[in-house]
Amino acid sequence: MILDKFSLEGKVALVTGASRGLGQGIALGLAEAGADIAAVSRGACEDTAQKVKALGRRFLSLPCDLAKASVADLDALVERTVQELGRIDILVNNAGINIRHPAAEFPEEDWETVMQVNLKCVMFLSQAAARRFLEQGGGKIINVASALSFQGGILVPPYTASKHAVLGLTREFANEWAAKNINVNAIAPGYMLTDLNEALVNDPVRCPAILSRIPAGRWGTPEDLQGAAVFLASDAANYCHGSVVVVDGAWLTR
Repeated sequence: MILDKFSLEGKVALVTGASRGLGQGIALGLAEAGADIAAVSRGACEDTAQKVKALGRRFLSLPCDLAKASVADLDALVERTVQELGRIDILVNNAGINIRHPAAEFPEEDWETVMQVNLKCVMFLSQAAARRFLEQGGGKIINVASALSFQGGILVPPYTASKHAVLGLTREFANEWAAKNINVNAIAPGYMLTDLNEALVNDPVRCPAILSRIPAGRWGTPEDLQGAAVFLASDAANYCHGSVVVVDGAWLTR
């Protein structure tokens, strides 16, 4: 049955930035499909934990400030997942931050912080997970890119640079690991109703301008990413390597 290929029963997914927003939405979607969840978050993750457990899945909280995490810290997240949940089958590199300044005034410290979370952590968490996947014969990596993986944006030089780079890493990893039964793909959300976009949502000029350019007529929600995440994490996507699923209400078509 085709629907059986979408089942994640018996799988373990490590999701970064899972305490709220897109990460929480993805984690809950994977849990509904059958996966146990290891959740990386800087802050409290009780809400996600309760919702995952209510679905009958196991939940592991992995507190970590990715803005300060070393490569050893990232390796430890994967190792703890394996030690406490028995395995790791899926990595979702969702965590991301954005800091806004004009390009001519962008501080080096803020540049480094955004690149640390949005790019360095994607690289080295993927590396740590892939080592496990190579040992066990396969696995799935899903990177959360952005509509700004394809566009320039405004006031967001490191965010745009990092999200372009996330697509590059997705394709590079796919080239190296596809033959090893490791699927590396990406989801590119458009404008989503999350804390990351709170400034835009509250901007009386830019919010209406953005909304008027979304053919679907609304901002996206974390739930809008669940189907794409479950698909890319499942056996239904076994021949997808280096793909990008755009979930943006047709924003990029305008």
